[in-house]
Amino acid sequence: MLLSLVLHTYSMRYLVPAAVMMGAAPTYVLAWGAWRLLSALLPARLYREVDDRLYTLYQSMVLFFFENYTGVQVIIYGDLPKNKENILYLSNHQCTVDWIIADMLAMRQNAIGHVRYVLKDGLKWLPLYGWYFSQHGGVYVKRSAKFNEKEMRAKLQAHVKAKIPMYLVIFPEGTRYNPEIPKVIADSQSFAEKEGLTVLKHVLTPRVKATHVAIDTMKDYLDAVYDVTVAYEGTVDHKGQRKVAPSMTEFLCQECPRVHIFIERIELKDIPEEQMYMRRWLHERFEIKDKLLIEFYDAKDSKRRNKFPGKGVHSKLSLKKTLPSLLFLGGLTAGMLLTESGRKLYVKTWIYGTLIGCLWVSIKP
Repeated sequence: MLLSLVLHTYSMRYLVPAAVMMGAAPTYVLAWGAWRLLSALLPARLYREVDDRLYTLYQSMVLFFFENYTGVQVIIYGDLPKNKENILYLSNHQCTVDWIIADMLAMRQNAIGHVRYVLKDGLKWLPLYGWYFSQHGGVYVKRSAKFNEKEMRAKLQAHVKAKIPMYLVIFPEGTRYNPEIPKVIADSQSFAEKEGLTVLKHVLTPRVKATHVAIDTMKDYLDAVYDVTVAYEGTVDHKGQRKVAPSMTEFLCQECPRVHIFIERIELKDIPEEQMYMRRWLHERFEIKDKLLIEFYDAKDSKRRNKFPGKGVHSKLSLKKTLPSLLFLGGLTAGMLLTESGRKLYVKTWIYGTLIGCLWVSIKP
């Protein structure tokens, strides 16, 4: 019975971070909402600067759990510029933790407040978060034939006109690479073969539409494209077959010892402008990712497995960058929950914030 209790407790290690991160959401939304109202008569640029700082505060707290709490080792290969840049971030996609990886890199450039995501349309209905991501500059898009190029282009043009700092994250595969759903992988490979493209093993055939719109709209504003390849160590079974990458819950349960991140910075002048040629270029970039991942997972020499080529640097995030945010937001939330009026406000924020958010995203793209 004692062993059962220990095992149960061990498996529930994600509850504390999940409770803190989600529990602080109403507090954060109230703080952001108050600033939104107060800044109504102020220059829009001032609102955005403070909004970026608020976003940094919340995401720093999130990174406390995903880096300091889990103790995961982050191994970075390639060149990650130390300075902030306006960039398009292109990465392979295999699990929900991929969103956190973008935050990890942005934090190391002191640019985490500038992160904006291109998200699948269904995520806009997430309570509180869906609405706020849109307010922070995120772009919701529908897949395939329902993709609305005009809406995405208009939103990005507005960002460029307002000179909003841009760390725009796109996953060109459009959905996750999941070995437990072989049909998705088979369909992707079949499509590549039909189109005369190289069939990929460890990534899906990328879709070019969102990437093309982003680069075409912001080509005079972006400094570079970051081509990022991510591999989670421990995602191969005893037969050498690739397993599904860790979910956020599994990651928080410390089931991933190391994350390997390969970064290549690409100049805009090296990317073809026309969609037809950009499609070929993007597929070639994913061929490179595939080769990196084949080496990572399948290298015949066992010493070359679980690492990317070149020198990997263990990058540890200092507690000074994450703990203050945790203490501030955690303390603010706890203080609100200690009083009856605070608890009522907290519950109403969850309820009415969600309803208002859903209404907002249903009206405004």
